[in-house]
Amino acid sequence: MKTFISEITEKLQVLRENIKKVIVGKDEVIDYVIVALLSRGNVLLEDVPGVGKTVLAKSLAESIELDFRRIQFTPDTMPSDVLGVNVFNPKTLEFEFKPGPIFTNILLADEINRTSPRTQAGLLEAMDEGKVTIDGTTYELPKPFMVIATQNPREHFGTYPLPESQLDRFFISLSMGYLPLEEEVKMLEEQKIVHPLERIEPVWKKEDLIKAQDLVKEIYIDRDILRYIVNIVNVTRDDSLFSLGAGPRASISIMRGAQAYALLSGRDYVIPEDVIKMVIPVVVHRVIPKEGSNMGRAFKEELIRGVLKRVKIPKVRL
Repeated sequence: MKTFISEITEKLQVLRENIKKVIVGKDEVIDYVIVALLSRGNVLLEDVPGVGKTVLAKSLAESIELDFRRIQFTPDTMPSDVLGVNVFNPKTLEFEFKPGPIFTNILLADEINRTSPRTQAGLLEAMDEGKVTIDGTTYELPKPFMVIATQNPREHFGTYPLPESQLDRFFISLSMGYLPLEEEVKMLEEQKIVHPLERIEPVWKKEDLIKAQDLVKEIYIDRDILRYIVNIVNVTRDDSLFSLGAGPRASISIMRGAQAYALLSGRDYVIPEDVIKMVIPVVVHRVIPKEGSNMGRAFKEELIRGVLKRVKIPKVRL
Protein backbone atom coordinates (compact mmCIF):
# COMPACT_ATOMS: atom_id res chain seq x y z
CA MET A 1 0.00 0.00 0.00
CA LYS A 2 2.88 2.38 0.82
CA THR A 3 4.21 2.04 -2.73
CA PHE A 4 0.77 2.89 -4.13
CA ILE A 5 0.48 5.89 -1.79
CA SER A 6 3.93 7.06 -2.88
CA GLU A 7 2.83 6.89 -6.53
CA ILE A 8 -0.40 8.79 -5.85
CA THR A 9 1.47 11.41 -3.80
CA GLU A 10 3.92 11.99 -6.65
CA LYS A 11 1.02 12.42 -9.05
CA LEU A 12 -0.64 14.83 -6.62
CA GLN A 13 2.50 16.96 -6.56
CA VAL A 14 2.46 17.06 -10.37
CA LEU A 15 -1.20 18.12 -10.27
CA ARG A 16 -0.47 20.79 -7.69
CA GLU A 17 2.44 22.21 -9.70
CA ASN A 18 0.35 22.22 -12.87
CA ILE A 19 -2.37 24.33 -11.26
CA LYS A 20 0.27 26.65 -9.76
CA LYS A 21 1.31 27.55 -13.31
CA VAL A 22 -2.03 29.34 -13.57
CA ILE A 23 -2.89 30.30 -9.98
CA VAL A 24 0.00 32.33 -8.59
CA GLY A 25 0.65 32.81 -4.87
CA LYS A 26 -2.30 30.74 -3.63
CA ASP A 27 -0.65 27.42 -2.78
CA GLU A 28 -2.77 26.81 0.32
CA VAL A 29 -6.03 27.43 -1.56
CA ILE A 30 -4.90 25.00 -4.29
CA ASP A 31 -4.14 22.35 -1.65
CA TYR A 32 -7.54 22.78 -0.02
CA VAL A 33 -9.39 22.48 -3.34
CA ILE A 34 -7.44 19.31 -4.18
CA VAL A 35 -8.25 17.94 -0.71
CA ALA A 36 -11.95 18.68 -1.29
CA LEU A 37 -11.85 16.90 -4.65
CA LEU A 38 -10.11 13.87 -3.11
CA SER A 39 -12.74 13.84 -0.35
CA ARG A 40 -15.61 14.03 -2.86
CA GLY A 41 -16.62 17.33 -1.25
CA ASN A 42 -17.92 20.62 -2.61
CA VAL A 43 -16.36 24.06 -2.16
CA LEU A 44 -17.81 27.46 -1.33
CA LEU A 45 -15.52 30.32 -2.44
CA GLU A 46 -16.45 33.54 -0.66
CA ASP A 47 -14.61 36.48 -2.16
CA VAL A 48 -14.79 39.64 -4.22
CA PRO A 49 -14.80 39.48 -8.04
CA GLY A 50 -11.58 39.15 -9.99
CA VAL A 51 -9.40 37.15 -7.58
CA GLY A 52 -9.23 34.01 -9.76
CA LYS A 53 -12.15 31.83 -8.68
CA THR A 54 -13.19 30.89 -12.23
CA VAL A 55 -9.60 30.34 -13.35
CA LEU A 56 -8.99 28.06 -10.36
CA ALA A 57 -11.98 25.88 -11.25
CA LYS A 58 -11.02 25.73 -14.95
CA SER A 59 -7.37 24.90 -14.26
CA LEU A 60 -8.40 22.07 -11.93
CA ALA A 61 -10.76 20.60 -14.53
CA GLU A 62 -8.29 20.90 -17.41
CA SER A 63 -5.47 19.38 -15.35
CA ILE A 64 -7.49 16.17 -14.90
CA GLU A 65 -9.34 16.04 -18.24
CA LEU A 66 -12.66 16.64 -16.49
CA ASP A 67 -15.73 18.17 -18.09
CA PHE A 68 -16.33 21.73 -16.88
CA ARG A 69 -19.48 23.83 -16.96
CA ARG A 70 -20.25 27.25 -15.53
CA ILE A 71 -23.59 28.79 -14.68
CA GLN A 72 -24.00 32.47 -13.81
CA PHE A 73 -26.84 32.72 -11.31
CA THR A 74 -29.34 35.57 -11.51
CA PRO A 75 -32.65 36.20 -9.70
CA ASP A 76 -34.60 34.69 -12.61
CA THR A 77 -32.53 31.49 -12.91
CA MET A 78 -34.95 28.56 -12.64
CA PRO A 79 -34.19 25.09 -11.22
CA SER A 80 -34.69 23.66 -14.73
CA ASP A 81 -31.92 25.97 -16.01
CA VAL A 82 -29.56 24.10 -13.70
CA LEU A 83 -30.93 20.57 -13.52
CA GLY A 84 -32.49 20.08 -16.94
CA VAL A 85 -35.97 19.73 -18.38
CA ASN A 86 -38.13 17.34 -20.41
CA VAL A 87 -38.66 18.69 -23.94
CA PHE A 88 -41.32 17.41 -26.35
CA ASN A 89 -39.91 15.96 -29.57
CA PRO A 90 -42.47 16.39 -32.38
CA LYS A 91 -40.73 13.73 -34.49
CA THR A 92 -41.02 10.95 -31.93
CA LEU A 93 -44.09 12.42 -30.18
CA GLU A 94 -42.31 11.80 -26.89
CA PHE A 95 -40.70 13.88 -24.18
CA GLU A 96 -36.91 13.75 -24.08
CA PHE A 97 -34.72 14.80 -21.19
CA LYS A 98 -32.39 17.71 -21.91
CA PRO A 99 -29.69 17.68 -19.20
CA GLY A 100 -28.78 20.96 -17.50
CA PRO A 101 -25.24 22.20 -16.81
CA ILE A 102 -25.13 20.23 -13.54
CA PHE A 103 -24.42 17.14 -15.67
CA THR A 104 -20.68 17.65 -15.71
CA ASN A 105 -17.64 16.77 -13.59
CA ILE A 106 -16.87 20.22 -12.20
CA LEU A 107 -19.62 22.82 -12.03
CA LEU A 108 -18.81 26.44 -11.24
CA ALA A 109 -21.95 27.86 -9.64
CA ASP A 110 -21.14 31.56 -9.90
CA GLU A 111 -22.79 33.97 -7.44
CA ILE A 112 -25.05 31.33 -5.95
CA ASN A 113 -26.54 33.87 -3.56
CA ARG A 114 -27.94 35.83 -6.52
CA THR A 115 -30.58 33.23 -7.29
CA SER A 116 -33.82 32.30 -5.56
CA PRO A 117 -33.98 29.91 -2.57
CA ARG A 118 -35.92 27.45 -4.76
CA THR A 119 -33.12 27.27 -7.32
CA GLN A 120 -30.47 27.12 -4.60
CA ALA A 121 -32.28 24.20 -2.97
CA GLY A 122 -32.57 22.34 -6.27
CA LEU A 123 -28.85 22.64 -6.95
CA LEU A 124 -27.72 21.78 -3.42
CA GLU A 125 -30.04 18.81 -3.07
CA ALA A 126 -28.72 17.34 -6.32
CA MET A 127 -25.17 18.18 -5.24
CA ASP A 128 -25.66 16.32 -1.98
CA GLU A 129 -27.40 13.26 -3.41
CA GLY A 130 -25.44 12.92 -6.66
CA LYS A 131 -28.60 12.59 -8.72
CA VAL A 132 -31.44 14.59 -10.24
CA THR A 133 -35.12 13.63 -10.33
CA ILE A 134 -37.23 15.17 -13.09
CA ASP A 135 -40.92 14.26 -13.49
CA GLY A 136 -40.44 11.08 -11.48
CA THR A 137 -37.37 9.85 -13.36
CA THR A 138 -33.99 9.82 -11.60
CA TYR A 139 -30.75 10.60 -13.45
CA GLU A 140 -27.35 9.93 -11.89
CA LEU A 141 -24.80 12.74 -12.05
CA PRO A 142 -21.42 12.00 -13.66
CA LYS A 143 -18.58 10.73 -11.50
CA PRO A 144 -16.42 12.33 -10.33
CA PHE A 145 -18.60 15.33 -9.52
CA MET A 146 -17.82 18.56 -7.70
CA VAL A 147 -19.49 21.93 -7.27
CA ILE A 148 -17.41 25.05 -6.72
CA ALA A 149 -19.90 27.74 -5.73
CA THR A 150 -18.98 31.41 -5.37
CA GLN A 151 -20.50 34.36 -3.59
CA ASN A 152 -19.39 37.90 -2.84
CA PRO A 153 -19.64 38.43 0.94
CA ARG A 154 -19.56 42.22 0.54
CA GLU A 155 -22.72 42.46 -1.55
CA HIS A 156 -26.09 42.18 0.15
CA PHE A 157 -28.51 44.09 -2.09
CA GLY A 158 -30.47 41.75 -4.34
CA THR A 159 -29.03 38.59 -2.79
CA TYR A 160 -30.54 35.53 -1.14
CA PRO A 161 -28.18 34.40 1.65
CA LEU A 162 -27.83 30.63 1.90
CA PRO A 163 -29.49 29.29 5.07
CA GLU A 164 -27.39 27.35 7.57
CA SER A 165 -28.85 24.01 6.44
CA GLN A 166 -27.63 24.68 2.89
CA LEU A 167 -24.23 26.01 3.94
CA ASP A 168 -23.70 22.78 5.87
CA ARG A 169 -23.75 20.86 2.58
CA PHE A 170 -20.44 22.44 1.53
CA PHE A 171 -17.36 20.48 2.55
CA ILE A 172 -15.20 23.58 2.97
CA SER A 173 -15.41 27.35 2.59
CA LEU A 174 -12.40 29.29 1.29
CA SER A 175 -11.40 32.88 0.66
CA MET A 176 -8.71 33.52 -1.95
CA GLY A 177 -8.03 37.18 -1.21
CA TYR A 178 -5.87 39.58 -3.19
CA LEU A 179 -2.33 38.69 -4.21
CA PRO A 180 0.71 40.23 -2.51
CA LEU A 181 2.13 43.01 -4.71
CA GLU A 182 5.13 41.04 -5.99
CA GLU A 183 2.95 38.04 -6.81
CA GLU A 184 0.59 40.29 -8.75
CA VAL A 185 3.54 41.65 -10.75
CA LYS A 186 4.56 38.03 -11.46
CA MET A 187 1.03 37.30 -12.65
CA LEU A 188 1.15 40.25 -15.07
CA GLU A 189 4.52 39.10 -16.40
CA GLU A 190 3.10 35.65 -17.15
CA GLN A 191 0.04 37.07 -18.90
CA LYS A 192 1.80 39.64 -21.11
CA ILE A 193 1.51 37.44 -24.20
CA VAL A 194 -0.88 34.59 -23.44
CA HIS A 195 -3.10 33.52 -20.55
CA PRO A 196 -1.55 30.55 -18.67
CA LEU A 197 -4.83 28.63 -19.07
CA GLU A 198 -4.08 28.38 -22.79
CA ARG A 199 -0.82 26.58 -22.01
CA ILE A 200 -2.09 24.18 -19.36
CA GLU A 201 -2.10 20.50 -20.27
CA PRO A 202 -3.74 17.50 -18.58
CA VAL A 203 -1.45 15.70 -16.13
CA TRP A 204 -4.06 13.31 -14.70
CA LYS A 205 -6.80 11.15 -16.09
CA LYS A 206 -10.26 10.74 -14.64
CA GLU A 207 -9.36 7.19 -13.58
CA ASP A 208 -6.37 8.49 -11.56
CA LEU A 209 -8.67 10.75 -9.58
CA ILE A 210 -11.19 8.01 -8.82
CA LYS A 211 -8.38 5.73 -7.56
CA ALA A 212 -7.08 8.53 -5.33
CA GLN A 213 -10.58 9.23 -3.99
CA ASP A 214 -11.01 5.55 -3.11
CA LEU A 215 -7.61 5.51 -1.39
CA VAL A 216 -8.47 8.41 0.93
CA LYS A 217 -10.84 6.27 3.01
CA GLU A 218 -8.04 3.75 3.62
CA ILE A 219 -5.73 6.30 5.26
CA TYR A 220 -5.34 5.23 8.90
CA ILE A 221 -6.78 7.52 11.56
CA ASP A 222 -6.30 6.67 15.24
CA ARG A 223 -9.25 6.60 17.64
CA ASP A 224 -7.60 9.31 19.77
CA ILE A 225 -7.56 11.59 16.73
CA LEU A 226 -11.23 10.85 16.09
CA ARG A 227 -11.92 11.84 19.69
CA TYR A 228 -9.83 15.00 19.13
CA ILE A 229 -12.03 15.93 16.16
CA VAL A 230 -15.22 15.41 18.15
CA ASN A 231 -13.86 17.45 21.07
CA ILE A 232 -13.05 20.37 18.77
CA VAL A 233 -16.49 20.35 17.16
CA ASN A 234 -18.14 19.99 20.56
CA VAL A 235 -16.48 23.19 21.82
CA THR A 236 -18.14 25.12 18.97
CA ARG A 237 -21.46 24.11 20.52
CA ASP A 238 -20.56 26.08 23.64
CA ASP A 239 -23.34 28.67 23.72
CA SER A 240 -21.07 31.26 25.34
CA LEU A 241 -19.16 31.52 22.04
CA PHE A 242 -21.59 30.59 19.29
CA SER A 243 -25.34 30.83 18.87
CA LEU A 244 -24.97 28.00 16.33
CA GLY A 245 -22.21 25.41 16.54
CA ALA A 246 -20.99 22.87 14.01
CA GLY A 247 -22.92 19.62 13.59
CA PRO A 248 -21.89 15.99 13.02
CA ARG A 249 -21.39 16.63 9.30
CA ALA A 250 -18.52 18.96 10.25
CA SER A 251 -16.89 16.14 12.23
CA ILE A 252 -17.14 13.82 9.23
CA SER A 253 -15.73 16.50 6.91
CA ILE A 254 -12.77 17.20 9.21
CA MET A 255 -12.02 13.47 9.41
CA ARG A 256 -12.21 12.91 5.65
CA GLY A 257 -10.29 16.11 4.93
CA ALA A 258 -7.53 15.11 7.36
CA GLN A 259 -7.22 11.75 5.58
CA ALA A 260 -6.97 13.49 2.21
CA TYR A 261 -4.45 16.01 3.58
CA ALA A 262 -2.33 13.14 4.90
CA LEU A 263 -2.36 11.53 1.44
CA LEU A 264 -1.41 14.85 -0.16
CA SER A 265 1.49 15.00 2.33
CA GLY A 266 2.66 11.50 1.40
CA ARG A 267 1.49 9.64 4.53
CA ASP A 268 -0.76 6.63 5.02
CA TYR A 269 -1.82 7.85 8.47
CA VAL A 270 -3.34 11.02 9.95
CA ILE A 271 -1.51 13.21 12.47
CA PRO A 272 -3.09 15.95 14.62
CA GLU A 273 -1.63 18.64 12.35
CA ASP A 274 -3.79 17.32 9.48
CA VAL A 275 -6.86 17.85 11.64
CA ILE A 276 -5.77 21.35 12.65
CA LYS A 277 -5.25 22.24 8.97
CA MET A 278 -8.84 21.28 8.15
CA VAL A 279 -10.74 22.80 11.08
CA ILE A 280 -11.08 26.42 9.94
CA PRO A 281 -12.15 25.79 6.29
CA VAL A 282 -14.58 23.07 7.42
CA VAL A 283 -16.10 24.92 10.38
CA VAL A 284 -16.05 28.63 9.47
CA HIS A 285 -19.25 28.63 7.37
CA ARG A 286 -21.09 26.35 9.78
CA VAL A 287 -20.98 28.48 12.93
CA ILE A 288 -22.62 31.74 13.99
CA PRO A 289 -20.87 33.76 16.72
CA LYS A 290 -23.01 34.82 19.65
CA GLU A 291 -21.48 38.29 19.42
CA GLY A 292 -20.16 40.02 16.32
CA SER A 293 -22.11 37.89 13.86
CA ASN A 294 -21.73 40.67 11.27
CA MET A 295 -17.97 40.99 11.76
CA GLY A 296 -17.12 38.77 8.80
CA ARG A 297 -14.98 35.74 8.13
CA ALA A 298 -11.79 36.94 9.83
CA PHE A 299 -13.62 37.34 13.15
CA LYS A 300 -15.02 33.79 12.97
CA GLU A 301 -11.61 32.39 12.05
CA GLU A 302 -10.13 34.01 15.15
CA LEU A 303 -12.83 32.47 17.34
CA ILE A 304 -12.12 29.04 15.83
CA ARG A 305 -8.40 29.44 16.54
CA GLY A 306 -9.42 30.07 20.14
CA VAL A 307 -11.41 26.83 20.07
CA LEU A 308 -8.32 24.93 18.88
CA LYS A 309 -6.29 26.34 21.78
CA ARG A 310 -8.85 25.01 24.27
CA VAL A 311 -8.64 21.41 23.09
CA LYS A 312 -5.66 19.27 24.09
CA ILE A 313 -3.71 17.84 21.16
CA PRO A 314 -3.41 14.05 21.51
CA LYS A 315 -0.08 12.25 21.52
CA VAL A 316 -0.57 9.45 19.06
CA ARG A 317 1.83 6.53 18.71
CA LEU A 318 1.94 5.23 15.15
